[in-house]
Amino acid sequence: MENEPDKTETMMTQELLKTPLHALHVEAGAKMVPFAGYDMPVQYKLGVKKEHLHTRDAAGLFDVSHMGQLRLHGEGAAAFLESLVPVDIIDLPKGNQRYAFFTNEEGGIMDDLMVANLDDHLFVVVNAACKEQDISHLEAHLPSGVELEVIDDRALLALQGPKAVDVLKRFNAQVTDMVFMDVKKLNILGVECIVSRSGYTGEDGYEISVPNSHAEELAQKLTAEAEVEWIGLGARDSLRLECGLCLYGHDLDTTTTPVEASLLWGIQKIRRIGGEREGGFPGADIILKQIETKDVTRKRVGLVGQTKAPVREGTELFDADDNKVGIVTSGTAGPNAGKPVSMAYVRADLMAVGTELFAEVRGKKLPMTVEKMPFVPQRYYRG
Repeated sequence: MENEPDKTETMMTQELLKTPLHALHVEAGAKMVPFAGYDMPVQYKLGVKKEHLHTRDAAGLFDVSHMGQLRLHGEGAAAFLESLVPVDIIDLPKGNQRYAFFTNEEGGIMDDLMVANLDDHLFVVVNAACKEQDISHLEAHLPSGVELEVIDDRALLALQGPKAVDVLKRFNAQVTDMVFMDVKKLNILGVECIVSRSGYTGEDGYEISVPNSHAEELAQKLTAEAEVEWIGLGARDSLRLECGLCLYGHDLDTTTTPVEASLLWGIQKIRRIGGEREGGFPGADIILKQIETKDVTRKRVGLVGQTKAPVREGTELFDADDNKVGIVTSGTAGPNAGKPVSMAYVRADLMAVGTELFAEVRGKKLPMTVEKMPFVPQRYYRG
């Protein structure tokens, strides 16, 4: 999920939206940048690399309040949402959440999102840059008996890292009973929060939807704990990339199908050909045919550099015969991987692990090797 800071954004800071935690970021010395219409922290005094390493070693706190938070009410809410995604929503157990993506009629991905079953409603989190589009998409298809509620009075915090559980259990011990992708309504600082054991770093951790009225207090108390540092969008990007997690608008877009994006794990068998609820979502014919035939011209792969130079988004890729065969969609120095790592789309016949390709960086062809993702192990807590 997510999107990266928009380097072409020209809006003045005073015109940008602010999260409920904006003043805390400024106070903490954050470098603020325009991002999906918000003034957001890209890094703090530690700097991106140290923030990245701290999250892997201890616990980092991220402000993700710019994301869209929605509720779907009504008996038909699950069936309705399932009609717009190639994912099993109807059978999603109470107290669990699932990764999903909206598709268009061409099979392309309109956005990726998280869906939680909170018993009496579905709680949905969508990407900041896509939330207005997603709300319109839902409203355009909304059946009678289902209500869409846009939540605008709650912040969203992500506490990530191996020590996140040690920190959060001091506020409510019930978080220790949760495993990856569990979601609960929990009392924290005297208010009801929606807490999921999940995140976007590949580490164990939690995402906490908290009323705006208590967001500053919770953030201050969490960052006061010895294990916790504020972490900005820069390290959020490098952390997710090392763990093989896609960035919407870069590794995923409306021209890319879930099969091309190597997201087959997100499409349950019940929605595939022969499944009990086969198809029935936008672009189903295209996507299901690609699953059956494996007939795509390009695939998302992981690449590691054989030199120390990071290979960034937009870099063109070539084969040994100097034919252009792909393009990099995300890249970082790989602080924990210990080598440059990238995601790219390459010609489907070149996706095998071990394939050598060449990235054109400043006129030089740098060797890279296709490698299985994640580049560093995901450490979600599964019990």
